[in-house]
Amino acid sequence: MPLPTVRTVAGHDLAATAADVLAVPLGSADGGGTPAPGPGAPDAATAYGLDLASVAEQLGATGSVGQVHPVAVTAADGLPGRLLLVGTGKGTPRDLRRAGAALARATRGRDRLATGAVSGQDPAAVAAFTEGFLLGAYSPPRTGVEEGPKPPVGELLLLGQRGRATDAAVEAATVAAEATWLVRDLANTPSSTKNPQWVAEQALAAARGVEGLRVEVLDERRLAAEGFGGILAVGGGSASPPRLVRVSWTPSRRRRGRHVVLVGKGITYDTGGLSIKPREAMVPMKTDMAGAAVVLAAVLAAARRGLPHRVTALLPLAENAVSGSSYRPGDVVRVWGGTTVEVANTDAEGRMVLADALAWADAELDPDVLVDVATLTGAASLGLGRRHAALYTADDALAAGLEAAAEQTGEQVWRMPLVEEYRPALDSDVADVRHVPSDSKVGGGSITAALFLREFVGDRRWVHLDIAGPGRAEKDEHEVTKGASGYGARLLLRWLEDLR
Repeated sequence: MPLPTVRTVAGHDLAATAADVLAVPLGSADGGGTPAPGPGAPDAATAYGLDLASVAEQLGATGSVGQVHPVAVTAADGLPGRLLLVGTGKGTPRDLRRAGAALARATRGRDRLATGAVSGQDPAAVAAFTEGFLLGAYSPPRTGVEEGPKPPVGELLLLGQRGRATDAAVEAATVAAEATWLVRDLANTPSSTKNPQWVAEQALAAARGVEGLRVEVLDERRLAAEGFGGILAVGGGSASPPRLVRVSWTPSRRRRGRHVVLVGKGITYDTGGLSIKPREAMVPMKTDMAGAAVVLAAVLAAARRGLPHRVTALLPLAENAVSGSSYRPGDVVRVWGGTTVEVANTDAEGRMVLADALAWADAELDPDVLVDVATLTGAASLGLGRRHAALYTADDALAAGLEAAAEQTGEQVWRMPLVEEYRPALDSDVADVRHVPSDSKVGGGSITAALFLREFVGDRRWVHLDIAGPGRAEKDEHEVTKGASGYGARLLLRWLEDLR
């Protein structure tokens, strides 16, 4: 399903828009309770012969973010036949993003929506509203169902906005939203369709014809020949063999900046392996490859935006299944580069595939910055809930950059400590390292997972994002949609845009 088209339009000539819906912003300086008609409201009031302040009072509209109230109007020649009041709160970028999402959900199935919600405002406000609208318009792919949800509105017209800066803001917001849609689509696809080879094919298809992008796929034979023991161990129990996908964006030489390598956990389904999960915990496991989808979407968006940095995405892909060839608790696995890992829990499979990819990236790709993204630990979601990713890094500048990007995109992070006192819990009597602590009383499961991954990044500047909490959502909320949320694609894109 394609994204809605977003266009900027100079002025507020409603008759010229040919829109079937008009949305009038209703702000509130105190965040709710004292409504104030926003940009374009006087034109709408005159056109429809309404006292919008009285109408808002009658409807109980307070201007709170996300409120959408239909207003009964008599259709007139050239005017939209449906009128909505949409709450924009204090008009901050966060409020406008949420207002846009609410409006998108309220206008499904319509052809064209016009609004002056960001008339005369700066490009940041335009981008936030556009992004929220496009994110809220998303619906997950449906398999074998003829009647799905109504399609999103076909076109959004932003009234009272025209110019290079605002058009550029709309374009940037559209690219960011498309990246998030891609993550959601890939992660929401059922694992009866999605296996490692299928994800590799999606990467090839998405990159086809894009100048500066290159895709390489390592199958199980090459993985074995080149020593990717972690990916092979995790994928060994499945009838669908593992893959490692490398997607590289190389800008023109005159614009080349840093080299950033993004590594995303790509478990296309996770039973837990022989350390099997309860049934309830397996249900959302089609989304356990969200990290791989995020880094794929980020590198594609970097290419579309023409960013000056070299960006490489690595997608270690495997299905963690149960069979006679499954890897076992107590096994010792030799990952890429020769480090031996004692396996204590086959349901800690994500860190095994990441170990291979991180070690290979460090030794072979020579990145300036190395970032991994993974739905890695339940401990992260227990500690931080569903709204924040756990951010680990020893580099203050990297942390500050990601925190700034999170503030701008609304994809929140919380910096966590790499507690050195916990590292001895990963010592092994039979291998170089254990992949889960030997002492269950240590706690800090997200921290010890980060400490394990640190073993494979050498001296690189490195960030680990544990997105187990915000990577999935139980319900629609503002710009987040139920199921795979797409968390992380916009965050990484904004960070790459700002990276110096």
